[in-house]
Amino acid sequence: MLSSKVRTLLAVADARNFTRAAMALSLTQPAVSHHIRQLEEELGVSLFIRQKNGLKLTPEGEIVVRYAKRMAALYERLRRDLDDSEKPLQLRVGITHTAESNLTTDVLAICSSRTSRYSIMILTDTITNLYSMLENYELDLAIVEGSHNPAFSSIVLNTDFLLCVMSSANPLARHALVTLEQLKREPMILRLPTSATRVLFDSTLRSVNDSPDNYNILIEVDNIATIKDLVRKNMGVSVLPQSACLKELRRGDLVALPIENLSMVRETRLVYNRDFTRRDVLETIARVYQETVGSYP
Repeated sequence: MLSSKVRTLLAVADARNFTRAAMALSLTQPAVSHHIRQLEEELGVSLFIRQKNGLKLTPEGEIVVRYAKRMAALYERLRRDLDDSEKPLQLRVGITHTAESNLTTDVLAICSSRTSRYSIMILTDTITNLYSMLENYELDLAIVEGSHNPAFSSIVLNTDFLLCVMSSANPLARHALVTLEQLKREPMILRLPTSATRVLFDSTLRSVNDSPDNYNILIEVDNIATIKDLVRKNMGVSVLPQSACLKELRRGDLVALPIENLSMVRETRLVYNRDFTRRDVLETIARVYQETVGSYP
């Protein structure tokens, strides 16, 4: 059902070269060129421009490719749904880098082990990319933190908090809370400015007429496991979701304290397209998540 012209377009967009796309599709180069020309005539736009280092999508081509990816993902979903009665469904679940460091992967593993009706493939990316893949049906579900995107349906799985995280050897660990003045004297190891965790921290500072520029940000890291390791070695403090540090907190490797005058609350949500029909999957993930929150080692 998926048009050969659409397959050709996606191959050329990926390869940025007619010859390589032809090899990938087992077609001749003239056939690939003909498919692209047909699409351009049908849509009345130019899809590619030639450059020294290969083909580049035009702005119109970017739009067409985005919809072509969605068509391909929907077709793949159709094939999987038709096969569902004969073999287990493979769910594609996207999670953020923060979710990768908390109990989310454990929850998904438990869900997959409890039933033979479906298996789970986990993909990790930024929240922006996850929403894009969800919109294009490249994902079935996503587990994200932060504000809700009204384009999708969602279930609240948990309410989480950002806290100041430090080594148990840090003198601040003996306190019940951390003041902003104390925090300004500490070297800080933070997520990248584009991460949801960092955006919430920065925006909360600004809400009390403060700025990240007033703090000693030693290093910015995308990987939460790396941040926790550096903090555990007492190389600095960080601001992280409590859920991302549960194991280390319960072992006593890290200490997490509230920051005076800052309230940084956010929700963890299970997000899906409005036409997602597997209510049993949603209920299983929500139930296991709640069970695991109280028993996470």
